[in-house]
Amino acid sequence: MATGDLLKIYADRLSQPSRAVIIFSQVNGIQFEEQKIKLFSPDVQKPDFIAANPLKKVPAISHGNFTLFESHAILTYLACWFLVPDHWYPSDLRKRAKIQSVLDWHHSNLRYGSTRYLMNTVLAPFLGKKPNLEAAAEYELKLGEAFSTIETLWLKDDSKFLLGNVQPSVADLSLVCETMQLHMLPEEDTKRILGPHKKIQQWVENVREATNPHFDEVHKHLFDTIAIFYKKA
Repeated sequence: MATGDLLKIYADRLSQPSRAVIIFSQVNGIQFEEQKIKLFSPDVQKPDFIAANPLKKVPAISHGNFTLFESHAILTYLACWFLVPDHWYPSDLRKRAKIQSVLDWHHSNLRYGSTRYLMNTVLAPFLGKKPNLEAAAEYELKLGEAFSTIETLWLKDDSKFLLGNVQPSVADLSLVCETMQLHMLPEEDTKRILGPHKKIQQWVENVREATNPHFDEVHKHLFDTIAIFYKKA
């Protein structure tokens, strides 16, 4: 790495993709400077952030004169640039392609259901909207389908991590951070959605154990914010 190529990560730890990038970097000993960007605040107008991501979304990185946004692209770039352990993003092209297929699936399935369920329930007031329980019910079904797909397709035979791997990949970390966002819901709703999916619960715990203490430390901001939110409610 050339001198002066300091990695900067623009992130809001309330953002599930931001958490995935930060945890990944910490676990792999990648030195970086965290640039805290609070979404829905003047932070998104900072010139250096806009230079890293003109779309004004997190996460984004700058690495010397190179900038990049979209968490999956960032994770795979960091894995290759910093030569992290092979299990994160294998050098074997066929194994890598399998991980990439999970990442591609993530956006239109698990993330689609999760973000839209939250936007139509607990996040609706922050977006200037009223909760839409009819829409929420539709996205809850989408979430259930996504979790069932993960369990039957990528966690079959009680494998510890996705695709039958014995160590986590960038796909595990990305999808687990997405799943953790459901803890923003009232406890009874989280239990209703995740309760039937025992493999998902164990998989989340497996990823947590494999990436601790960083996993818990990075998620602390999420849980602290949730605690304050429900205390005020």
